[in-house]
Amino acid sequence: MTSSGLPRPVLPEGWRRGAGYAHGMSARGRVVVTAGQIGWNPATATIETDDFTAQAAQALANLMAVVRAAGGGPEHLVRLTWYITSRAEYLDAGAALGAAYRAAIGPHYPAMAVVVVSALLDPRARVEIEGTAVVPE
Repeated sequence: MTSSGLPRPVLPEGWRRGAGYAHGMSARGRVVVTAGQIGWNPATATIETDDFTAQAAQALANLMAVVRAAGGGPEHLVRLTWYITSRAEYLDAGAALGAAYRAAIGPHYPAMAVVVVSALLDPRARVEIEGTAVVPE
């Protein structure tokens, strides 16, 4: 952990730093685990767009709303797992996804994984993101 008590990236000796993610994170505090968040409007429980980047931006906003409700912020994230239905769509949206990520989370890059799945439970969902945060007590 850093002297501020915030989670810190873990970089094994001899490894190159990840581009846009940490290989691991170290933290102490209260663990906050989110359910997978999709790009729907949480007030209506409906997906309002089929645009991949817009759904990702909404999923990130939904995830951060859960983390904030538990007293945390982007700086407390230690892990994100993205479930996507199209590898090509994810790769093609790189710059726009980066902008959406920075708008929701900022310059903090926890350990991340991206998993390509054949479908998500909601038939219109193209991306689902779950995360873990550690909030200092």
